[in-house]
Amino acid sequence: MGLKQRVPLLRWSVLRFALAMPGFSRTGQIGDGREAATAAYVEANARAGDVDDVLATIDRFAYEKSILMNVGDEKGALLDAAVRRAAPRLALELGTYCGYGALRIARAAPEAMVCSVEFSADNAAVARRIWRHAGVADRVTCVVGTIGDGGRTLDALTDEHGFGPGALDLLFVDHDKRAYLPDLFAILDRNWLHRGSIVVADNVRIPGAPKYRAYMREQQGKLFDTVEHKTHVEYQTMLPDLVLESEYLAG
Repeated sequence: MGLKQRVPLLRWSVLRFALAMPGFSRTGQIGDGREAATAAYVEANARAGDVDDVLATIDRFAYEKSILMNVGDEKGALLDAAVRRAAPRLALELGTYCGYGALRIARAAPEAMVCSVEFSADNAAVARRIWRHAGVADRVTCVVGTIGDGGRTLDALTDEHGFGPGALDLLFVDHDKRAYLPDLFAILDRNWLHRGSIVVADNVRIPGAPKYRAYMREQQGKLFDTVEHKTHVEYQTMLPDLVLESEYLAG
């Protein structure tokens, strides 16, 4: 199956993922080992140091083996375009999973430092294996924690990774959908965004982030200028999804 071909039905693995959601919310993993299997598949099949081939290999795994909860190839193209518009020197991703989103950011912004925050240490280990194989481990890093942990992770980003007022050019949110809005507020409270910073949010329709979407609609033309991209849930075409791309207007 070519990676450009869209699956014209609701895949069983999507249903399998839905059934696994309670466990996924607790652990960050489906529970069948697919995350570690993704890293092993990349190491065995992708050309070392070739970011394009590593991304294509992850997509192939998701199409042919087990679906993965990353942004995927269709929505990934939207992320790529937003990254190129932001031209970031410093980018932050919330929700590392297997490292796919951060790898797309690193490819689209080869001069950027990319930090990704992930609550699962097991996922962080998978992502680091993939980043090493892709040859980007010198400029892509994972911080294990959450933005909502009382400031510890925010402080670590400040003290160890150069985050501060006006320093953040791109923010990609793809983690716990309930945390999208409070985590955005926490970042706004730190004044990390500057005029022209871009915030990209995945899965705004499915599983859904209604409070985040409502906030961006309320702030349209005020604090943010938002475009809603109609797309599909990763690696199939039966379920519609939304990716929100919001440019920060203050600062």
